[in-house]
Amino acid sequence: QVHLVESGGGLVQAGGSLRLSCAAPGRTSNFYKMGWFRQAPGKEREFVAAIRWWDGFTYYADSAKGRFTISRDNAANTVDLQTSSLKPEDTAVYYCAADDRLSTLRTVEYNDWGQGTQVTVSS
Repeated sequence: QVHLVESGGGLVQAGGSLRLSCAAPGRTSNFYKMGWFRQAPGKEREFVAAIRWWDGFTYYADSAKGRFTISRDNAANTVDLQTSSLKPEDTAVYYCAADDRLSTLRTVEYNDWGQGTQVTVSS
């Protein structure tokens, strides 16, 4: 059983930034892809960004383009989400996800999920 652990959430002023991290303790091989999702109160969970492990190719939701950057550390099996120019509407619980299956980064089905980290952006 794989457990993903997110960290880095917190309270930030509008226009600020946060760096979120996701780790997979005990994992001995790389996932095919890892990604970030978020869920705000009263809303459905939505896709934010994904990265393909072997070459680092990335894919972003329109809401994240130009403001968020996803990256990975091959040796540690970790993935980060660097956020910037944060807006109050970015407030949500951010979830890390991972998948071993070969697929496009537009595919939003993932096998493994973390418990989430809260990001709150004040105005």
